[in-house]
Amino acid sequence: MRIAEILRRKGSQVATVGPETTVRELLGVLAEHDIGAVVVSPGDGVIAGIVSERDVVRGLHEHGESLFDTPVAALMTTRLQTCSPDDHVDDLRVVMTEHRVRHLPVVREGRLAGIVSIGDVVKSAIDELATERQLLEDYVARRY
Repeated sequence: MRIAEILRRKGSQVATVGPETTVRELLGVLAEHDIGAVVVSPGDGVIAGIVSERDVVRGLHEHGESLFDTPVAALMTTRLQTCSPDDHVDDLRVVMTEHRVRHLPVVREGRLAGIVSIGDVVKSAIDELATERQLLEDYVARRY
């Protein structure tokens, strides 16, 4: 299955914040959308970085409560792993595992086109297994 299929099913909406957004505001966005990470973008589909709950926890450990008024630009990951809509989900499993990331921005022609989470990748694997199982059951039922 290709990433484009996942985006077709789940949609291509991506929660984003600007680099100047404070960590306090970021936490509101994460809670409002019930998500674990947001793409940091100055606008126009350009990706500056990504910031996750893990980044906030590490920042709190290091800086304490002063972190809440810090811009996310100071906390975000800028060396991103990304994927394209044409990539295969199987390849993403490897990338996510090797790089220990749970969210990958999807980029088309240099612009943000969606985001894929580890949950999306796992769900696609479960869906594929269920389809294969049904096909096998149908095959066996026809033979007997």
